[in-house]
Amino acid sequence: MNPIPELTPLLKQLRLSGILDSLDLRNRQAIEGKLAYTEFLSLLIGDEVARRDQKKLSMRLRRANFRGEKTIEAFDFDRLPHLNRSLIQDLATGRYLAEKVAILIAGPCGTGKSHLAQALGHCAVRQGHDVLFTTQTQLVGSLHAARAVGSFERRFQQLARVPLLVVDDFGLKPLRPPHDEDFHDLVAERYERASTIVTSNL
Repeated sequence: MNPIPELTPLLKQLRLSGILDSLDLRNRQAIEGKLAYTEFLSLLIGDEVARRDQKKLSMRLRRANFRGEKTIEAFDFDRLPHLNRSLIQDLATGRYLAEKVAILIAGPCGTGKSHLAQALGHCAVRQGHDVLFTTQTQLVGSLHAARAVGSFERRFQQLARVPLLVVDDFGLKPLRPPHDEDFHDLVAERYERASTIVTSNL
C-alpha cells in the first residue's frame, strides 16, 4: 500500500509538504538499510530543515539586491597584494554585525570595493542576517520617492532597521538638500544600532 496519497493532505495541513520531495527516497533507504523508525523520521526532518534553510537563504539573497554573485571566495586577493587579507577574513566572520559598527571601504576606481562590500554582505546573508545593497543614488532616490507619496517615515525606518545596509559609490554624485540631510539622519539613526558598509573612491 502506498501511503503517500493519504499523507499528502495531512503534510500540507501541517505545512510540511516539502517532506513529499524526499519521502519516496528516504522510504526506500529505510527499507534497504533496515533503519529504525526514529532514524527514518530524523532523515525526513533533516531534509525539511535543510529545505527551509535553503528557501530562507534564497529569499534573503533576493531581498539583498546584490549585483550578481560577488563572494569572498571569488574575490581576487592576489590582484591587491597590499590589502589586509586577515582583516577581510575577520570581517567575513560577521563579528562586526554583533558589535553594530560601520565599515568604510575607500580606494581608487577598479580596486574591487563594490565586490568586497557585496562579498561581506553575502557572508552576512549566509550567517542568517538580512542585508540591503544599494548605491547612494538609489538610496536617496528611494527616500525622495517615498517623501513624494507620503511614505517617507516608513521607508526611512525600513532602511534604519535592516541589520546590514551596504551603500555603494558614496560621493560619486554630490548630495544636495534634502538628500544630504536624509543620508546624515539615516546614518545617525543606524549608529550603534545596526551595521553599515559604505564604499567610496573619495
